[in-house]
Amino acid sequence: MDNARVTIRDVAARAGVSIATVSNVFSGNKPVNADLRARVLKAAEDLAYQVDRAASQLRSGQARVVGVLVPDLDDAFFTSLVSQLEVLAQKDGYDILVASSRDDRGLEQSRLRTLLSWRPSGLIAVPCTDAVPEALRGEVGRLPIVFADRVLPDGALVDTVAIDNREAGEIAARHLLARGHRDILVAASSLGISPIRERARGACELVRAAIGREPTVVELGSNADRGAAIALHWLERHPQPSAVIGLTNVTTLGMLSALARLRVDIPDAVSVVGFDDYPWMSARKTGLTAIRQPIAEIAAVAWRRLRARMSGDQGPPQHSVLQTSLQVRDSVRDLTAVPRKAAARERDPLPRPERPGVPPKAVH
Repeated sequence: MDNARVTIRDVAARAGVSIATVSNVFSGNKPVNADLRARVLKAAEDLAYQVDRAASQLRSGQARVVGVLVPDLDDAFFTSLVSQLEVLAQKDGYDILVASSRDDRGLEQSRLRTLLSWRPSGLIAVPCTDAVPEALRGEVGRLPIVFADRVLPDGALVDTVAIDNREAGEIAARHLLARGHRDILVAASSLGISPIRERARGACELVRAAIGREPTVVELGSNADRGAAIALHWLERHPQPSAVIGLTNVTTLGMLSALARLRVDIPDAVSVVGFDDYPWMSARKTGLTAIRQPIAEIAAVAWRRLRARMSGDQGPPQHSVLQTSLQVRDSVRDLTAVPRKAAARERDPLPRPERPGVPPKAVH
């Protein structure tokens, strides 16, 4: 077997085209007609050709690589975001390098240094804290950077894309309040992260304005299994709430697991509003009402801003705020739909004293 590395020259010979044509197909520098492109891709597949990105970068002086940093690839939100970015980058002729900080500040620095060593054309990052990562401080203004999802509370020197987190918390709380719920538990990951803090703030302030007291907030962390254990510990030691708001898909899953361990029925015993909207949420026997983040739009806006910066846009940082929506299913019980007799008993729980000359009211 010939173990020599297949080169761009081999692909060109097999496809019957010039080396320049093959280069343009894989670099995207110049358009290639559909027939020639198909021939080149077929030849490359037959020969198991792999593009030498390092050599291409040296020849062109420009990397067709973009770095993507997220806190946790176990979180479905971040894997979905990466998947969307990968599709967008591919359409524009870029590859992406993905790294996870595991929500650890030290590991974040290491991962960023590795990504930067590739000399990428740009970077899309979801910081693991409310601070600009130290490894990026010297890159701001030099390397095109976009922060997505977690926007620093004191603003940022780079473009940002995020949802209106406070409004998202308000939407969840408003839905429960409108259905008569007053004893609400909020399941957060970490209040040390600004998006989660804002979601909790939105929910808590709305509930306090409506009923005069804030809901209880419990922090479950960013791991579903550990979150389920924390939620179980809390539920076993406190009165059962009538409803729960999960502020992330991970805390939603952790809370659902804890309720299942306690054999608590949803929504008859406890109602649940989750966060993010994935197929498993509607595939349950009782579909989950959830706050839906526009992941495709977040990715599209982040990629559009990064492409503009990589193309030379020197304008001031742009901060995009996107809206969430409520996907209503069956996981929230309507407590306002109380039968008339039960409602009458709740309003008048004690028998009225008899008045002279007035017969007592019959109770049916």
